[in-house]
Amino acid sequence: MDIAYIPSPSTGVIHLGPIPLRGYAFCIIIGVFVAVWLGNKRWVARGGKPGTVADIAVWAVPFGLVGGRLYHVITDYQLYFGEGRNWVDAFKIWEGGLGIWGAIALGAVGAWIGCRLRGIPLPAWADALAPGIALAQACGRWGNWFNQELYGRATDLPWAVEISAGPNRDAGTYHPTFLYESLWCIGVAVLVIWADRRFKLGHGRAFALYVAAYCVGRGWIEYMRVDEAHHILGLRLNVWTSIVVFVLAVVYFVLSAKLRPGREEIVEPDRSGDEGGKGAAPADADAAGEAKAAEVKDAAAKDALTKDAGAKDAEPDAPKADLAKADLAKADLAKAEPAEAPEAKKL
Repeated sequence: MDIAYIPSPSTGVIHLGPIPLRGYAFCIIIGVFVAVWLGNKRWVARGGKPGTVADIAVWAVPFGLVGGRLYHVITDYQLYFGEGRNWVDAFKIWEGGLGIWGAIALGAVGAWIGCRLRGIPLPAWADALAPGIALAQACGRWGNWFNQELYGRATDLPWAVEISAGPNRDAGTYHPTFLYESLWCIGVAVLVIWADRRFKLGHGRAFALYVAAYCVGRGWIEYMRVDEAHHILGLRLNVWTSIVVFVLAVVYFVLSAKLRPGREEIVEPDRSGDEGGKGAAPADADAAGEAKAAEVKDAAAKDALTKDAGAKDAEPDAPKADLAKADLAKADLAKAEPAEAPEAKKL
């Protein structure tokens, strides 16, 4: 009796004339759009401006793709530089092979550059994007389904994935670890959104929660996989990576909560002078202060010039005032003399 299973695509690429449309690439692209869309909504809700998340993603995504590929090639170098291998395959990213650890690490460098250019705190941006990254991973994992890769041990469960015979794989039904991780990432996104609303996480703690929660799932899912990998003390390399990154994320979460409790009040500077932002960046504040000081200085200079001009205008009028007073005195004497004359004649 045939068991139920999840069929795999017969091919991971469809040719539209001379243009190849690869399922793996489509999954990555869809994931990026989902992450930017949700990240933008969360950023605006935090007081940021629409479009900022996409602007910084222009830096983060290319860096992340390069970092993810580098991590995969370095940790699985035997697939590209071993005997009988072609090193050119290391550049064929469409054939699969992106390490999330490298993608996050180098993607953070690109995001840091973009945030610096916009005067935005990286932790706040990372908090806004955290659940979107988890959903992007959920979408991207279906690229492994198109490529028939990263499956688990053989199983006859109804949700097993069917794998056809091919290079470095045997036909059969296996645990669909890509599906397990995709569902886990959706759960991580829901957890981060709930916790952020409930506890108002800030200063990178929502991102740390995403990292820690993802590592928990990646640890047990990675343990189920049967693809070739390096082992340390009986555990796959990525299991050890999950453990180390989990500890670092938890330590950051705890220390951040103690050192910087609460959430950022200002997440994006108001560079245009409108009321769209919640504050001004230090550089903008300095510029505004300098402009105000210049205005005050100009006003003081104008007042000084006005007083000097008034003083100069008043100087020529001083002699005239004295002459006028003298004329008035003479007039008074003139009026007084006729009154005294009759008395002199009587004497």
